[in-house]
Amino acid sequence: MNKNHYVAIMAGGVGSRFWPASREAKPKQFIDILGIGKSLLQMTYERFLPLIPAENILIVTNKMYVDLVKMHLPDVKDSQILAEPSRNNTAPCLAYTAFKIQKTNPNAIFIVASSDHLILNENAFLENIAQGLAFAETNDALLTLAITPTSPNIGYGYVQFNRNDANNDGIFKVKSFKEKPNLETARAFVAAGNYLWNAGIFVWSVKSLLKSYKIHAVDIFDILKKGETAYNTEGEQNFIDEHYPRTPNISVDFAIMEKADNVYTLPGTFAWSDLGAWSALYTESEKDDNGNVVVCEHVVLSEVSNCLLHVKNTDKLVVMRGLDDFIVVDDDNALLIYPKSKEQDIKQVTEILKTTGKKIFL
Repeated sequence: MNKNHYVAIMAGGVGSRFWPASREAKPKQFIDILGIGKSLLQMTYERFLPLIPAENILIVTNKMYVDLVKMHLPDVKDSQILAEPSRNNTAPCLAYTAFKIQKTNPNAIFIVASSDHLILNENAFLENIAQGLAFAETNDALLTLAITPTSPNIGYGYVQFNRNDANNDGIFKVKSFKEKPNLETARAFVAAGNYLWNAGIFVWSVKSLLKSYKIHAVDIFDILKKGETAYNTEGEQNFIDEHYPRTPNISVDFAIMEKADNVYTLPGTFAWSDLGAWSALYTESEKDDNGNVVVCEHVVLSEVSNCLLHVKNTDKLVVMRGLDDFIVVDDDNALLIYPKSKEQDIKQVTEILKTTGKKIFL
């Protein structure tokens, strides 16, 4: 393994569209959402072990989840956990990560990956990652691994690439980034053939990334550069607690990727889902003869079709009749019964709970 290679696993999100299984105290990356005995975070960590030295795997999370990270990944040292005191989106936390890695290894190349994505062909994924690492080692470039769309999905942003500007390895210069489109626009993107789903997977050297921050996001750069002497010391957390909340709340896409002129993309050859909501889990899961996805020990179903049933209590019997195309989630003190076609509204339910004094259910 190459000791210059690192990965930063992003594990600080709340996952409100997976409520009620995903709660503020224990969001979806810490849940066995697939019913296989492993959390999404554990699956992500293990995915990189064949390629990245274990000591070079960093977990970027919110301070409130540090103990959960340690519980799920007991082999990870405290120095490998980056604890954000505030949720300021991805641009500040990736700058923090880059400064911290640079202090240890200025020649480092690092991968950015989310803790809650589903990768169905891990060998192909690792081959793409290895290709991306090799590219980043020899080019002053910001590389994003994006996904060839299999449908006009309106839940993802898109990456437009210049099909006439590719190297011999099939890596293309990025032309533009597009926000989540409406259905008509998404269909046009897919038909054009040079648009990819933006998966939020990046590969770059710390040198190239920090140079981009200095040019395009100098406010973030200046605030976090002041901690150079503190990173990887006992004073790191105190510095971050004091200064990190002053960084702007902005994504790395807006702060860096949409402004830089050295952005490239590698179309991924692996099956991928960001598991952003319950329907994504339904789509990627094995179904019974009636199109149901059942993550539950004891069920009696009658005239039930195209439903997702997810029950946390393995001792509970669930009896259902006469439902089609519904999400049914039973988790601790909350029961969700919701049409799959309306699942985007589930996030609004959590907002209602906040404003009506029912935060106990979040």
